[in-house]
Amino acid sequence: MNRTERGAQLKRAHNCCQAVLLAYEDLLPYDKEALLILGSTFGSGMGGMMGTCGALVGAEMVLGLLSQKTAGMNGMSRRLFQRFEEQCGASRCIDLKGVLTGRMLCSCEDCVKRAIEAVEAVRS
Repeated sequence: MNRTERGAQLKRAHNCCQAVLLAYEDLLPYDKEALLILGSTFGSGMGGMMGTCGALVGAEMVLGLLSQKTAGMNGMSRRLFQRFEEQCGASRCIDLKGVLTGRMLCSCEDCVKRAIEAVEAVRS
């Protein structure tokens, strides 16, 4: 099972952010419990659907953790964000789920997949 499929599977039991973080558990310097705690407040996106998609938040966290840099990540972060937004149609959970428009742009499972794909694209 590849990382993207693993993330989609993890989404069935965890929030979007946690699913992305756990998909990279083998490469991150934290155990499962710490990753679950780290991603726990990003279910339904940042601020309870009002802000950034939790999968995208998780992807940004993974990118930073894998880089092991403390600065200079803005370019990579911007590329990850842009790729996710192009693939999913938005970056805010409320827009992705179509709460205000009645038209869902991207399911949570697909947001997790696109977030992982964006990490992989930016890292390569």
